[in-house]
Amino acid sequence: MLFFNRNLNALVVFELKTGDFKPIYLSQLMTYLRILDDKVRKTHENPSIGIVLCKNANKDFVKYVIQDYDKPMGVATFDTSSEMPDELRNALPDVEELKKLL
Repeated sequence: MLFFNRNLNALVVFELKTGDFKPIYLSQLMTYLRILDDKVRKTHENPSIGIVLCKNANKDFVKYVIQDYDKPMGVATFDTSSEMPDELRNALPDVEELKKLL
């Protein structure tokens, strides 16, 4: 997914992975960032930012692997709605409510 952050004045690409973090995800993300910066980014914009969003990631391992990359990148994890506490899950709109908004 590709977004533009107005406050950062930068393109932000999210690479969504459904499993555990793998170092190869950073190489793939680096390729996307290189293409964006060479072909899409405007001269007045900051370098593109990449985020790998995966189901699980060992923070120490990610820090070790990511240290030699010179592009702004990060790795984050997510929980599915079935894994959320009830009070958070109940705070989210259901699918039918979202469809009405679209």
